[in-house]
Amino acid sequence: MNKIVIWSVIVAMAGFLFGFDTVVISGADQQLQQLWQSSDVFHGSVVMAMALWGTVLGAMFGGIPTNRLGRKKTLIWIGVFYTVSALGSALVNDPYTFAMFRFLGGLGVGASTVAAPAYVSEIAPAKDRGRLVGFYQFNIVLGILLAFLSNYLLSNLGENSWRWMLGVEAIPALIYTLLVTTVPQSPRWLLLKGKRESAKSILQKLNPDDDIDILMDEIEHAQKDHHSSNENIFMKKYRFPLILAFLIAFFNQFSGINAFLYYAPRIFQAAGLGESTALLSSIGIGITNMVFTLIGISLIDKLGRKKLMYVGSIGYILSLSLVAMAFYLEWEGLMVPIFLFVFIASHAIGQGTVIWVFISEVFPDQLRASGQSFGTSTHWVLAAMIPSAVPFLFGTIGPGAVFAFFAFMMVLQLLFVIFLMPETKGVSLENLEKLLTRNK
Repeated sequence: MNKIVIWSVIVAMAGFLFGFDTVVISGADQQLQQLWQSSDVFHGSVVMAMALWGTVLGAMFGGIPTNRLGRKKTLIWIGVFYTVSALGSALVNDPYTFAMFRFLGGLGVGASTVAAPAYVSEIAPAKDRGRLVGFYQFNIVLGILLAFLSNYLLSNLGENSWRWMLGVEAIPALIYTLLVTTVPQSPRWLLLKGKRESAKSILQKLNPDDDIDILMDEIEHAQKDHHSSNENIFMKKYRFPLILAFLIAFFNQFSGINAFLYYAPRIFQAAGLGESTALLSSIGIGITNMVFTLIGISLIDKLGRKKLMYVGSIGYILSLSLVAMAFYLEWEGLMVPIFLFVFIASHAIGQGTVIWVFISEVFPDQLRASGQSFGTSTHWVLAAMIPSAVPFLFGTIGPGAVFAFFAFMMVLQLLFVIFLMPETKGVSLENLEKLLTRNK
């Protein structure tokens, strides 16, 4: 068991780099615009957003190397991309080359949301799978928090402080790349590729107390039932897992979580808080997110995915409705921050903990990478679109209406959880495949 935990933690470091890479740019934002005298449009869409478009493409096409090269080799390449991106973006002297290196880091972020959860779900025992895949989400949150802290500590290094802020990511990226070379290949991927002996020796290390021949027969039987080079996730028999992956990713973003994280200080200022209080509240959000993610990870294999989604959905509906009312009725003081802290806690314990685990469980072995890619692409396309509409919507229909809409979407999420979402807690990947795949 210790080996599985160590390997899962190493692979989850890809999530740490995802969180760090996504947020670290915020510290360099204004310095870079002044340095290169960029227009608002060029700065926003090229300098700042290029990593995000890399993320969308990395998520869309990350399933291809994850399937062909294998989970492990893809994870190594992700580490190389992160390292080169961090060093390159710290050393450049023009916005175009900077954007190119940030795009490379974005590819790493997007591909990591495909390869890392897929790998951990395939090595983890059913009873611990939620907690072990959940390490990935915890590392994202930890990376976000440490990027804010790192930016703060490096902000007084003068006109080149932005280089240090971006370059420091190369240290954890290099450590991750070296460590991930020590993890074994996914045994389920090896069996898909016909490498039976290699798969057997790894399965023995992962499951020392089980009869490996029975376990291998079970996996191979499940793979054989659905194995065809012509199969894809859009076939009729995979419609249910596809709908599940789409809806959990869709509702994740229609909670307004990314819109809120990107514009937290702006939202707090719109609610009447001063600028310094707004920034302090943003740091508090990072801490709340991390604490409740830890609680979610500790409960996901005890209570199950569905119960955490119930808790999160009800928390979302209450907190978002109260935030909308606060804006409509012009409540002042600490009311909005308190409601938004409840919103972050609801997200962290529900969707934040569950999404990567759930998407990595619902597809069969040979389609897991492409299914993961579909779910994460849905997530990232919406993560690019929704926050970009927020400033315009705040200016036209107002924050109250925006938060009321997000609250309504979370009522729909609750209906999805009640009527459609299956419980995957403690069920082996092979049995989940039988339950969720329509064989007709």
